[in-house]
Amino acid sequence: MGGTSKPLMLVAVDDSNHSFFALEWALDNFFVSVGSNHLFRLMVIHARPTPTTFFGFGGPGTTSTDVISLMDFDSKKAAQKIIEKVKDTCSKKSVHNVPAESVEGDPRDVITEAVDKHHADVLVLGSHGYGAVKRAVLGSVSDYCAHHCSCSIMIVKKPKTQVLN
Repeated sequence: MGGTSKPLMLVAVDDSNHSFFALEWALDNFFVSVGSNHLFRLMVIHARPTPTTFFGFGGPGTTSTDVISLMDFDSKKAAQKIIEKVKDTCSKKSVHNVPAESVEGDPRDVITEAVDKHHADVLVLGSHGYGAVKRAVLGSVSDYCAHHCSCSIMIVKKPKTQVLN
């Protein structure tokens, strides 16, 4: 960490409560000081799915370009809402001017490429809390990142709510 540049903390978000819990946790634990005298610079990354992701195993010729264009438009619109929510969440915690990007692609690839591109020192991810079966079928983005990212990884788990008697 040469020079005066602060290390970069990259927080990855999707549309889940788990990822926004991780963002809020990072803000509360690393960006609580008044003003801009923080230990880290902060950046947020969001991976939006490609339109063809929604069609799965349909094969070539099963969807029209109009449908794909509409799906792409909807995906970009949803991503814009997520970025607005990121900015709002940061602003409520008095952390301003946070760069936030939305990149199309598989979250595993988008996140690992963003870590390399921006030379992140720490990656913060939320844990969806999948069990072994779901993790085996769906794959785990945090597990993939832990094995493929070139920086330290912090996986933030949302506490289970406790029922009071």
